[in-house]
Amino acid sequence: MKPMLPTLQSSLPYQNEWIYETKYDGFRGILSITSTTISLTSRNEKSLNHSFPEIIETVEAILPSLSSLVPLTIDGEIVQLRNNHASDFETIQIRGRLRSTEKIRILSKEAPCSFLAFDLLEVRGSLITNQPLENRKHQLRDLFESLQLPLTVRKSNDNILQYVPYSTNYSELWEEISLKGGEGIIAKHKNSKWESGHRSKQWIKVKNYKRAHCFITGYDKENGYFHLGVFRNGVIIQVGVVSHGMSSDERSALLTIISENKGKENDFFIEIAPAIIVEIQFLSLYKEQLREPSFSGFRFDKQIEECSWDMLLLSTAPIHKEVVITHPDKPLFKTVDVKKEKYLSYLFQISDYMLPFINDRLLTVIRFPHGMFGEAFYQKNCPDYAPDFIKRAHSEDIEYIVCDSLSSLLWLGNQLAFEFHIPFQTINSKNPIEIVFDLDPPSREYFHLAVKAAQEMKKIFDQFQLKTFPKLSGNKGLQIHIPLTKNSLTYDQTRVFTQFIAEYLVTTFPDDFTVERMKKNRGNRLYLDYIQHAEGKTIIAPYSLRGKNDGAFIAAPLHWEEVNDELNIEQFTMDYVLDRIKTLECPFKEYYTSPQDSMIEPIIRKILTE
Repeated sequence: MKPMLPTLQSSLPYQNEWIYETKYDGFRGILSITSTTISLTSRNEKSLNHSFPEIIETVEAILPSLSSLVPLTIDGEIVQLRNNHASDFETIQIRGRLRSTEKIRILSKEAPCSFLAFDLLEVRGSLITNQPLENRKHQLRDLFESLQLPLTVRKSNDNILQYVPYSTNYSELWEEISLKGGEGIIAKHKNSKWESGHRSKQWIKVKNYKRAHCFITGYDKENGYFHLGVFRNGVIIQVGVVSHGMSSDERSALLTIISENKGKENDFFIEIAPAIIVEIQFLSLYKEQLREPSFSGFRFDKQIEECSWDMLLLSTAPIHKEVVITHPDKPLFKTVDVKKEKYLSYLFQISDYMLPFINDRLLTVIRFPHGMFGEAFYQKNCPDYAPDFIKRAHSEDIEYIVCDSLSSLLWLGNQLAFEFHIPFQTINSKNPIEIVFDLDPPSREYFHLAVKAAQEMKKIFDQFQLKTFPKLSGNKGLQIHIPLTKNSLTYDQTRVFTQFIAEYLVTTFPDDFTVERMKKNRGNRLYLDYIQHAEGKTIIAPYSLRGKNDGAFIAAPLHWEEVNDELNIEQFTMDYVLDRIKTLECPFKEYYTSPQDSMIEPIIRKILTE
């Protein structure tokens, strides 16, 4: 059975006879269930059972509950969810190409895909495709409800079989999709029938296209495509080709310009130096190439330097319209070539890893309006000019910013907030959600003392069977994080633990470590700052940049095996940290699922009784 297909248009109908659904970017799948068989097929009627065993196994688990409903056929989309309105196209493509049973099995357990059901085609062996869509949707929802399956799409849902709800409010749904980075929206006529293999105007899709600026790098004589490029770290990289969207006059004008300004030419291709800037409409980036690009126009008002990889990435960021990037070419550091666009691109790419640590805390930032070329200042109060989407929270007469979204993060980044400092407790709580030891050597020259302190602490923590998480401070030291269950311990209790650990190390290694608060009395010893862990105090957030004159370094989470004499703070630049998360798991991946209070509380009791 081939699926019914929607027609692509640039706008949607708004009449009452239409309903609207999120369009997910994955593989179309028809799920057919009998009393003895389960079949998952593609839009080309090829079996997908081998590729997505987790879906088959999930259906097998509920097969007894379906005995009175089979044969049963459901239409849906197979996806790797990023959030409730967006899926990961690149990941699902990789998954779909796998042939190794073992690799598929591993991924099906570690990163299972979901089947998002949006239509019901057959119940008890009777086709219902001629019934109005609205009836089919209601029956599908009732089915999912009776099976206690999710009635909304959520990445956090335990079950990978999920029902796709519809909305009657196009504007609200489109705004949600845009802010979540979804592929688009599908409008379906309430009375539409399901027509196998037919591309119908009863179903209309509109895609969430982005726009970016590229320059022309050449022309392919054989297929008529123009090649597109941008600068990355001063080097031209190719990001795609375009032909669609041009009028005959625009194509003719472009070919004339290329002919008059061409570089190398052979029988197949004409090269041209970066000079012609065009605006491109595209769906997304896949393997660093534009998906579904089309020509939108020439941009004679732009400078060639504005066509950068960082700005191309930022054009894909799903953010509020009020977030306007200003002065992207502004240099930020004296010693390294980091422009504002690079910093904002870093925040965008690291946001999924950084936001969980700041999204429910009262935020203090250090802003550098002129980069490292001018003065910096602390900002706690949310400024009056902050847009309405910025979340605020009051505490002790201060209206703090709560950075709970990518839009908020990039708005702050555009204000050149370099350093993100967070308290140890969450909003509306006076008790810590983590313990953090700050290992502060006198200078970077004595970083080896921070490594030694961390290693000695790890020995103690291992004896207590504590799971702990090290990170660079981004400046000259290290910090050791220990997660706690919310409101499980008070600051008075955690002080007992932190003071005990600090004083033990000072007693054991008096020439290396100290708890002396006065800098002049520390000498060249590392300061074990256990007093900093208290209500009202803050710590640099994981993955935050640091505003230091000698380079743009990151407060990067580490794996414990990296905490050794080879560890080099200056290696952890924005580029290096981004490369790490592409190849290694985030060292703090299990942070919020590993609270240690049940292990620490008995230790505190024992300390107090001795």
